[in-house]
Amino acid sequence: MFSRLAVVVLVLLNIGCDQVSKRVVRENVSHQEFIPLIKHHFILTNVENTGAMLGFGANFPPIIKLILFQVLPLLVLLILLYRLLTRRQTNTWMLLAFAFVIGGGIGNLIDRIAVGSVTDFFQIRLGFFRTGIFNMADVAVTTGVLLILFLGLIGKKITV
Repeated sequence: MFSRLAVVVLVLLNIGCDQVSKRVVRENVSHQEFIPLIKHHFILTNVENTGAMLGFGANFPPIIKLILFQVLPLLVLLILLYRLLTRRQTNTWMLLAFAFVIGGGIGNLIDRIAVGSVTDFFQIRLGFFRTGIFNMADVAVTTGVLLILFLGLIGKKITV
């Protein structure tokens, strides 16, 4: 079973990867620059998102944005982290999944609080399939959520 230290290290690694990658992009890629990494299928860019996923809520009044995108996520992430660190018995894979969700969530929250927006920089384009522009925190959160869903489908107990 994962130790509390391993959970904290995994959360911090997710935050670190996210923040380092965003800093590299902010310092080396011009705003809205279009850099094909793998032909036109994997794109590097630099976009500041003042809303949530895919820009949702970017035009909300400042107080609503503060509550929805900073205060509530901070409370939820702190509660999840506390529950994760104080559980006596939890499936190791579930701990891993929630550590990814928490680390990614904190990574984007740091941007919202420190910069006022979230730096997004990757996009995938495969034929008609196109993702929104995303970052490493989004990858961590998505990985964690998909793992939680998978574990739920195969019957692993979800308790955090």
